[in-house]
Amino acid sequence: MTTTDPPRNWAGNLRFGAAAIHRPESEAELGRIVAGARRVRALGSGHSFSPVADTTGDLVRLDGLPATVVVDADAGTATVAAGMRYAEVAEALQHAGWALPNLASLPHISVAGSVATGTHGSGDGLRSLSASVRSLRIVGPSGEARTVTRDADPAFPGTVVALGALGVVTALTLDVEPSFEVEQRVRLDVPLAEIAADFDEVFGAAYSVSAFTGWADGNAAVWLKHRTGRPAGGWAGGRAAPGPVHPVPGQPPEASTGQLGVPGPWHRRLPHFRPEFTPSAGDELQSEWLLPRERAAEAIAALRELGPLVAPVLHISEIRTVRGDDLWLSPAYGSDRVALHFTWHKDPGAVRPVLAAVESALTPLGGRPHWGKITGTPPAALAERYERFPAFARLVRESDPEGKFGNAFLDALLGRP
Repeated sequence: MTTTDPPRNWAGNLRFGAAAIHRPESEAELGRIVAGARRVRALGSGHSFSPVADTTGDLVRLDGLPATVVVDADAGTATVAAGMRYAEVAEALQHAGWALPNLASLPHISVAGSVATGTHGSGDGLRSLSASVRSLRIVGPSGEARTVTRDADPAFPGTVVALGALGVVTALTLDVEPSFEVEQRVRLDVPLAEIAADFDEVFGAAYSVSAFTGWADGNAAVWLKHRTGRPAGGWAGGRAAPGPVHPVPGQPPEASTGQLGVPGPWHRRLPHFRPEFTPSAGDELQSEWLLPRERAAEAIAALRELGPLVAPVLHISEIRTVRGDDLWLSPAYGSDRVALHFTWHKDPGAVRPVLAAVESALTPLGGRPHWGKITGTPPAALAERYERFPAFARLVRESDPEGKFGNAFLDALLGRP
């Protein structure tokens, strides 16, 4: 299927500028499209708020490729179609008795798009979704496909979080483990001062921990996702939520995953939102910065000072932790991170100056913006925050010398005319 009707992203803040949108049904068809295109980009679920996927050339949707999930029990891996959403992959894995170690807050996002932008969940011992990748199958500029593996390819750490700059990914092999259950509880009215002072205790209290705050009243709701069969942390600040709650105040709790300590399968507890409901607030913009974990208390203090400025244009903010990895463009490259996420009202004019103030506070603390969310940081300044960016730029030049997989965002990032 090919169309010239330019789609919008999920949030509606971007209209893609593609001349044509294709939905190939096989890798061979995709290869022919790529080979014949002057410029081409892959489009996942459209949940990126930044122009990372945009192009004035051709867009290819990957959800027309066969939706396959193939488990190799001996290797502890599952090979999945790139265009599938995590909710679909998780259901197939659970049915087969397997699990991913972690999931993002919403399961509506595509596997390839999430991996390419360094998307993550939360947990002191849990790395980004990208770090679970064992291998990728990529269609290059000639239309030919190749497989890049963790064990055999020295450039693998630069190939996983690659922003689509190296080709169109058609399949990914992910590390999996036997299925497990999770109990979720929520603690309300937790002082932000307590979270900052006892950060390790709070975020070490469960397998996955998130703190939600509006920054104005000095309190947070802490979501504790405890993996059954493992020791539980002793922290229990604030007060227990008396019933199910939604991360965004005022939203119906039915959209949230099960709480009140009722055990459930991993894929029905690790995300915050159920796949059958609209995720988050719905009508929104998003930003996020990942900082060195040791700067968490400073970051919380800075944002508390900005609370009166932030609160009027904010649905909710989330604090999470991410274990470091070795992927060159991962926002968690090189060290453990604290992630500070903002779900804004969909009012770009009102959000823009607040975004600038938040970014000014977090950048000196080593903040790296999420690749798929809005930021005011110029692309050249983004590149400077990654020690291995020069190696990544060389890899792009070698893999795609004509810039077929580029776009305005990548051209600025790589310094291409």
